[in-house]
Amino acid sequence: MKDFFSNLFGRNNDPKSIVSFDVMDVIYSELYNGNNNFEFKMKGVHDTVSVSLYSFPSSFDHDEGRAEIKKSGFKNAYEVLNEIYKKINIGPVSEEQMLQELEYDYIHIQFYTEPTAEAKKYLKHILHNFVIFFCCTNSLETNDFKMLYNNSYFLDYTKGILDAEAIDIKEPKNDAQKLGFKEFERILQGICQHLNIELPESIELPSQENLLPEEVEVTQETFEEFIKLVSRGDVDEKLVQKQSKKLLKNFKKGHTEYHEIVQGQWDFFESIDAWNSDWKFDPEDAEYFISEMIGEDLNFDYPEETYSHDLFPYIQSALEKRGLELMSYDTHGDNYLFFVANKNDVPRILQLSELTKIEVDSL
Repeated sequence: MKDFFSNLFGRNNDPKSIVSFDVMDVIYSELYNGNNNFEFKMKGVHDTVSVSLYSFPSSFDHDEGRAEIKKSGFKNAYEVLNEIYKKINIGPVSEEQMLQELEYDYIHIQFYTEPTAEAKKYLKHILHNFVIFFCCTNSLETNDFKMLYNNSYFLDYTKGILDAEAIDIKEPKNDAQKLGFKEFERILQGICQHLNIELPESIELPSQENLLPEEVEVTQETFEEFIKLVSRGDVDEKLVQKQSKKLLKNFKKGHTEYHEIVQGQWDFFESIDAWNSDWKFDPEDAEYFISEMIGEDLNFDYPEETYSHDLFPYIQSALEKRGLELMSYDTHGDNYLFFVANKNDVPRILQLSELTKIEVDSL
């Protein structure tokens, strides 16, 4: 059961906002009474959205959790919780309440967005963590919530939640927060849609479209279309048939290990006009290999001492004049596998990438 304490501020229940207590409380009820941990796909979101209901102290009552608590300098999970409560202005759990072994629930939501302009130089996606704690404001009943946020991986979960920052969703402090806070509204709408939660008419929805991907059957024709688009049609029809059959066969196996998932995908990209490069490349390499790929000389202006990913804006600007865009196959390694697409085809390529599980990125 929920057991919460008063805080120092007013309620978070703007009837027009989806980031409100009424919405959070319904999501909590669905998690508490149903599946307390789930992932789902959303349109326009890399990978999956993860939603979990955790509890102090039970979610930390295992060898790894106890070791993390000790490593962070605390004796038990309640002490960790009180440190968090101090950060978000919620009254502490007393010794008496600890002895009663009461449970204190919270929600943890994780999702990715595209990186900020600055982070795009070294990241393909940014992870956002929102941790929601419920409380009471001027009431004996639970009627409010507070949030923590960070954009790091919780490799040490206890340290991760302790390092997270107390936030006001209306006041982002940097570009990453601005990006994450805005998307969080859409994520909440997607969660409600996934759980079939009917939202009040007073809420101003961040999106008017269906946020969940439609069920689409992946067929050989799906792969054929993908191959033709990423090769800009410059591919032999026999190769299209051969590679699409091979890729579909591998897709249907439902592999979970990365090296098995990409079996055949590398062969495909090597069969079309692509450029395999490590993470460090100079402008001359880019001009030479992209010229080879597009069949004409490509020269672009760039500041001195500009290399690798810092060249992307200048490359894209030069390609855009030709109606083209540089993209890459996500190798999950220390190299790029570049290809050039028609700019008008990029949205469809990204859609097909989601369907076929052949991961490609806009740069």
